[in-house]
Amino acid sequence: MNLLTILLQAQSGGGMSMIIMMVAIFAIMYFFMIRPQNKKQKEIQKFRNSIVPGTDVVTAGGIYGKVKEVNDMDNTLMIEIASGVKIKIAKNSVYASVPTDTASGK
Repeated sequence: MNLLTILLQAQSGGGMSMIIMMVAIFAIMYFFMIRPQNKKQKEIQKFRNSIVPGTDVVTAGGIYGKVKEVNDMDNTLMIEIASGVKIKIAKNSVYASVPTDTASGK
């Protein structure tokens, strides 16, 4: 009878510690996974909004080029990828600016 009483008492006290453990796991996930990802997305969006003609960029497909026109009405960019060759892409497909040593071909 004593063993059964001990087991029932141990089981009833575990509910609160389980809730605390779940909250701690969620907090760890938030600070190590969710928050950094949101921060990175905000930086990328800030970069996309600051693109002006003349900026060297890299698209999601790995195409390097120089921005020639920015069309905010339909969120597109006109990028020159070679002399005289221009392509129109969605602004959301631009992920980074080109480092200066890569842009000059070094």
